[in-house]
This record gives sequence, structure tokens and C-alpha cells, in this order.
Amino acid sequence: MTLLTLVRHGQTDWNLARRIQGTTDIPLNETGRADARAAAARLASDTHHAVYASPLVRAHETAQIIAAELGLAEPVLAPDMRERSFGEGEGILVADYLTRYGDWHAAPAGSETLAAVCERALDALDTIARDARRRSAPVAESVIVVTHGGVIRALLNHVSSGSLPREGELLRNGSVHRFESSPGVLRLLLPSTV
Repeated sequence: MTLLTLVRHGQTDWNLARRIQGTTDIPLNETGRADARAAAARLASDTHHAVYASPLVRAHETAQIIAAELGLAEPVLAPDMRERSFGEGEGILVADYLTRYGDWHAAPAGSETLAAVCERALDALDTIARDARRRSAPVAESVIVVTHGGVIRALLNHVSSGSLPREGELLRNGSVHRFESSPGVLRLLLPSTV
């Protein structure tokens, strides 16, 4: 068993403006750096062994801050934990996206479906958990994975058979979502902390 704590990256200026980022590489703002430090403070009461991160700068910097605050090694990049590609929807305001495409399940031209995001994220988490088990067997490893709202949303939807996140529920920057991984199984332990 591996404990996986998924953390949504800190705030960016595009988050603040409610603009779709997708794979557009937008950096953290100062509030985002504070979000990362606050997430690290929430995680400090537990033991963690490694930090992984999406390669997008907002997630990687969040992971670097968390790793430094917790005294852990530099984050390992996990390319398949990157945000969903929103194709032609990237850069537009969330309200305009929802008006134009209807909901988050829509797939604008050039975008990934939530199912495709979920599949690649599940594969990535399986690889991360397998690597953690190899390093620490037979002891459970606790790993932090800094990723994105679209990825966490897809995984929550998958493990809850579609009941999470609830309609209109915002996954806050710096939010923490705990899962347990064993071979072929991902189980939600804790939906979110604010």
C-alpha cells in the first residue's frame, strides 16, 4: 500500500482571473506561493518520503516549496500528472468556457477528454506507487504529488463513481486530497482540506 497525497498547485494570476490554463505554462503569483506554504504546514504533521510534480511551472514550484518546507528531496517530475489540455478553450474565462461548451466534460477542438486525463493520471500514479513500494517494501510509503484541478477532478470522479466533486464544487488552490494505492486499486481516503 502507498499513501498518495495529491495537492493542487498554488494560485496563479489566471486562477485569480478565472481563466482556463490547461497546459499553458503560467507561474505562481505571491498568493500561490503562500498557498504552497500553507499546504506544507497542513502536511507537516505526517511523515512523507518523496514529492512528485507535474512539469508545469505552477505545480513544480508548488512542489519545490513543499519539499523545502518539509525537508524532502527535490521533486521528481511526473509528466503525466500535467493539467488537462483544453485545446482552443485555453486562455478564455471560465464563465465563457461554460457558456460556450456547456460543462467540464466538453472536449473543445484540440483538447483531452476527462476520461483520457483520468487514464494517464491513473497510470502515472500506479508508476509512482510501484516505485515507492520498490524503494520501501514492505513498509507503506507516503508520497506527495503536486498536480492540477482538472487532474484531481478526473480522479475524484473516477474513484467516487461520478459523485465527486459535487456540481459547482471548487477545488481550491493548495487543497489536499488523500488516496491509498495498492496494485490496480486507487481509493479515496480524504476528499479535501481547505
